[in-house]
Amino acid sequence: MEELAYIPSPSRGVIHLGPIPLRGYAFCIIIGVFVAVWLGNKRWLARGGRAGTVADIAVWAVPFGLVGGRLYHVITDYELYFSAGRDWVDAFKVWQGGLGIWGAIALGAVGAWIGCRRRGIPLPAYADAIAPGIAFAQAIGRWGNWFNQELYGRETHLPWALHITSSEGGRVPGYYHPTFLYESLWCIGVGFLVIWADRRFKLGHGRAFALYVAAYCVGRGWIEYMRVDDAHHILGLRLNDWTAMIVFLLAVLYIVVSAKKRPGREAVVEPGVSDGEGVTDGEAVSDGEAVSDGEADGTGEPKASAEQAEVEDAADDEAKDEVKDEAGSGTTKS
Repeated sequence: MEELAYIPSPSRGVIHLGPIPLRGYAFCIIIGVFVAVWLGNKRWLARGGRAGTVADIAVWAVPFGLVGGRLYHVITDYELYFSAGRDWVDAFKVWQGGLGIWGAIALGAVGAWIGCRRRGIPLPAYADAIAPGIAFAQAIGRWGNWFNQELYGRETHLPWALHITSSEGGRVPGYYHPTFLYESLWCIGVGFLVIWADRRFKLGHGRAFALYVAAYCVGRGWIEYMRVDDAHHILGLRLNDWTAMIVFLLAVLYIVVSAKKRPGREAVVEPGVSDGEGVTDGEAVSDGEAVSDGEADGTGEPKASAEQAEVEDAADDEAKDEVKDEAGSGTTKS
């Protein structure tokens, strides 16, 4: 193969700042979390929520997600840690790679549910706000696999092949499909798809999140099929392929059933938000329309402005004075 065009792998995935190791994998995860919270906060404000709520709930969701992701990886690849000649302590070394997105989303949702429950916030609304941010976080996090030279595909001679140089852990140096890059680009597309669909169709009650899940599963299916790392197989397909298919069907079913039972969006996403708090002039609220003079009340109808109330009061007083004058002069109206 001509070596003028290929994606090089980093010579190492960690840099030591004195005794402190700075790992590329960990940095990708951290940056991804910050992007997800930042974008989620902007979307939450646009839905009528309060600033800071997304970050407060993320304090619960992120640790649960990390634990869930690691548990899924260790359970589905237990032989890497508990077979003969392996050290079970390695199961706790998250920085060496190994976070399963399925476990991260599942247990992360439990953490988010706890955080939402403590604040009286509907979990589906929160999930809709954070959905595209999660996709972008995954896109960033996949570059952690590049730093660790892991999760690549079959050999290829394409000009964008990934050059693997490490021989540790059974790796064979060579040129392979950069599946980490494929999934990163796919996740970016999923994030923009959710943002567009949410604006176009006013998705609510968890349907934006379900769209993210379904779209991600489609990409994960064909990308997973290209990978060559060891994995459990069922009927000739990798375990994660089966997981992607099942989760895709569940996500689509949820979208269909939810749209019939609970059409539209939530009228209120965060109870107790005062008028004008959480949104700015002209910024979209839960139904996607701009806020008019006088914030919408609990019924969704605009409140009368202060000027309108004053005009109506003045008119009432004038009418009462007119009636009194007529009564004093002894005249009546027919």
